Amino acid sequence: MASALFEAPGPRARRRHTWYAVLVAVVTGGAVCWAFLRFSDAGQFDARMWEAFEYRGVQLRILAGVVDTFKAFVLSVVLSLALGFLFAAGRLSAHRVLRWPAGALVEFFRAVPVIITVFALYATDLLRTYVTAVADVLRRDFGSPGGWVADNFASPTLWALVIGIALYNGAAQAEILRAGVGAVPRGQFEAGYALGMRKTQVMTAVVMPQAVRTMLPSIISQMVVTLKDTSLGFFIMYEELLYAGKLLAQNTATPSGYPYLPVLCVVGSLYIIMCLLLSRVARHLAARNS
Repeated sequence: MASALFEAPGPRARRRHTWYAVLVAVVTGGAVCWAFLRFSDAGQFDARMWEAFEYRGVQLRILAGVVDTFKAFVLSVVLSLALGFLFAAGRLSAHRVLRWPAGALVEFFRAVPVIITVFALYATDLLRTYVTAVADVLRRDFGSPGGWVADNFASPTLWALVIGIALYNGAAQAEILRAGVGAVPRGQFEAGYALGMRKTQVMTAVVMPQAVRTMLPSIISQMVVTLKDTSLGFFIMYEELLYAGKLLAQNTATPSGYPYLPVLCVVGSLYIIMCLLLSRVARHLAARNS
């Protein structure tokens, strides 16, 4: 039975689509073979390329990159969720003085590429000055615990990356939360008002918890985007996983050359594993809520 949205392709169209598929497969296969031969000529498939990963120093460097990636990810998620709730509250406000600026900020940060925001923050002297001042206060007034926090978190490159990622993902989370609020039945609002609750109380105690539960899989899926965005720290020399891989590839010499492809495989596999774990959590929550 033909679909009501489009006509079923005829014999000539099906033959044409088959040729298109064959052409794409041939071009793709040729590109893969060409890349394979180039890597093989460069010695990237030599077993000696993988020997560097047997050394404890290399393993610890990769582990440090994973830790730095996770640190930037956690800070970005916390800040993006806080901004998401703030922007969503502004966009849902009945007052135009709050709704319009919130809408403008959300649209602006969703439109600007994350790398531009990160670079702009990285080049800002104000951020460096503020982070350095906070680090001095922590070391002077809070003893050893403050010194540990300053050594591990008071980095201008870290906060340029975290704030840049959080601004974009906070705007995206705001739209997710706003959609979740729109999905809550109108009767929930009316029930809250019937109990004598104000609009703020209805939103915080009745509507927003339901919206968060409904949109939790989407919120976690956006966290996967946040995790992948941490790789942008590579461009400002924040020593996350991708930057650690670059340093290893450039500074680890083998008889067959530098292990760019093995490092890429290891780093890419670690990113895939972390993203798959977050995606699994999202699927589990979606199945639980359904």
